[in-house]
Amino acid sequence: MHVVDVAGGMVIWAQQADAKMGEAGSRAAARLVSLVEMGYQRGQVATNWIFIGRRMTRFSHLTLRNFLIALHDLLATTAALFVAFYIRFEGGEGFFDRLPLLFQILPYFLAFSVVVFFIFNLTTTKWRFISLPDALNIIRVSTMLTVALLVLDYIFVAPNVRGAFFLGKVTIVLYWFFEIAFLSAARMAYRYFRYTRVRRHARNEDAAPTLLIGRAADAEVLLRGIESGAIKRIWPVGVVSPSASDLGQFIRNLPVLGGIDDVEDVIADFSKRNKAIARIIMTPSAFEPEAHPESILMRARKLGVIVNRMPSLESGDTPRLMAVAVEDLLLRPSEKIDYARLEALIKGKSVIVTGGGGSIGSEICERVVAFGAARLLIVENSEPALYAVTEALATHGSTAAIEGRIADIRDRERITRLMTEFKPNIVFHAAALKHVPILERDWSEGVKTNIFGSINVADAALAAGAEAMVMISTDKAIEPVSMLGLTKRFAEMYCQALDRDLSVGGGRGKPPMRLISVRFGNVLASNGSVVPKFKAQIDAGGPVTVTHPDMVRYFMTIREACDLVITAATHALGAVHSDVSVYVLNMGQPVKIVDLAERMIRLSGLQPGYDIEIVFTGMRPGERLHEILFASEEPTREIGVAGIMAAQPNEPPMQTLRKWIVALEQAIACDDRATIRRVLKDAVPEFGSTAA
Repeated sequence: MHVVDVAGGMVIWAQQADAKMGEAGSRAAARLVSLVEMGYQRGQVATNWIFIGRRMTRFSHLTLRNFLIALHDLLATTAALFVAFYIRFEGGEGFFDRLPLLFQILPYFLAFSVVVFFIFNLTTTKWRFISLPDALNIIRVSTMLTVALLVLDYIFVAPNVRGAFFLGKVTIVLYWFFEIAFLSAARMAYRYFRYTRVRRHARNEDAAPTLLIGRAADAEVLLRGIESGAIKRIWPVGVVSPSASDLGQFIRNLPVLGGIDDVEDVIADFSKRNKAIARIIMTPSAFEPEAHPESILMRARKLGVIVNRMPSLESGDTPRLMAVAVEDLLLRPSEKIDYARLEALIKGKSVIVTGGGGSIGSEICERVVAFGAARLLIVENSEPALYAVTEALATHGSTAAIEGRIADIRDRERITRLMTEFKPNIVFHAAALKHVPILERDWSEGVKTNIFGSINVADAALAAGAEAMVMISTDKAIEPVSMLGLTKRFAEMYCQALDRDLSVGGGRGKPPMRLISVRFGNVLASNGSVVPKFKAQIDAGGPVTVTHPDMVRYFMTIREACDLVITAATHALGAVHSDVSVYVLNMGQPVKIVDLAERMIRLSGLQPGYDIEIVFTGMRPGERLHEILFASEEPTREIGVAGIMAAQPNEPPMQTLRKWIVALEQAIACDDRATIRRVLKDAVPEFGSTAA
């Protein structure tokens, strides 16, 4: 069994690999250990120990392979002792005279050796993945056995049997060297055999000649994945590194052929030698700003070379090759996530995710399962979306009990019944109507879902005894100008008022439940976001439509957004007395939409204004040029969590809110749009929508 203390993202990857076990689980363990050896830890270090191989525990499930390894090690130990003994006494009379006593001692020494092998895990380490820690382990074992021989000879045998030293210091020193050599030889030979077999299979399978781009540490991870068989049909021929210190060096016998600017020359050189490079793999360090990833991708596409990426292991992704997405190149560096903190919140808990079939909801489900939730209930009103997310989660091999239910959050009785039966610890409320132009037209539907649906979820969570409810909100709720922002702001106020009442009712102790709202901006690749829209327009030959040349938005990835949502929940639950229930994710600097469009066109190997036109269509109802992070009446708070900003909520009393809610219910029932608008305007005076 391997026990490793690793970076947070790798903790999650280890758990995912562990669920599959067998050969795959062993490969995952070996890769994790090698990553720790290389110092591949760029995030927060997890404080918990992760055990790889639950079913191959130390005291059970020993296989025939383990016994054969133990037998080999006993034979190697015997050979080392006899060879050292023979060389010391040169095979003469002294050698044969001492043999009977040596045979008497040998069984006891070998029995002690078996115990030492077991204590140091020598018999349970897979030879296929032998590496530096295993070599150090062999040295430790050899040293322990050598000390045992020394004690045996100088304390027990010499004074009690012979009256003089039996083995002698020279024999014992020789034994130490031979023991290391004999224990290592077969292991290293087997490792080399498997390495050459993988390379031979790669050649026989017509593996693509591949150029790796990234620093030495990233290339090392990828090469180990290829050698272990985790990544197939790849034949690395060289590395191009953005680090000057890597130039002219070899990484696992693979040469670093140049810097980023040398990509075209390296590919041309291989083509001249009839060894054309068919694929480029960009490692995480190739996406850092100083590596100019946009330039790499454009050059590769001009040369007709396939480009893949290896995901960052901090993200929790398995080390498989993936297509390079445009969104990989659009953002500032992601926030560092304390994955150990997230695991501590989720592990063993019962979780409900509303809207679990949407782009945000499904990613939250993925993360909840990855962080070790015991039970997950997915609530979704779209049957195809529910089927898709449950099928996707089923392929992960997780031990979590996953259940999906068709339900609409507007149905108060249905939601209350589901939550009461499930009894969640945490509720993530991601169900919402969110498309600004649609809600400007059908805004009464937004009131039913975003306001009344959120009230239903909050009340049901409280009645079911949940510890926390996290509502996914939007930066458009700040001084809203759209019906989306207005309805989300009203839902925020209800959650804030209920959270305040519970905090006051809880006295000096911890409140029975926390309700928090987490705001973020545009999420790349989410349903209806601008990036998929621009992609489709570019693929169709243009034009790319932008509403206004000065419009800017905040962007973040789905994975980053969901991890920070869970991070906000850890803070809310960890604070006994907190005046914070509104969290805003740090999205860096806003991105100008027209610049985003131009860059996406260039990343497609085309020229803006020549190959693809950009057309300005004018601002739509409910839109504004610049999004803001905090309202003027929301005092910000420092909470000491990276990537998260917070604000002291500013909401009316629950009694006032309930009067507005009753008025809204009556107006909705009568389809009285004027009353609905008046009530919402009273509740959110800063609302400036032009909706009719």
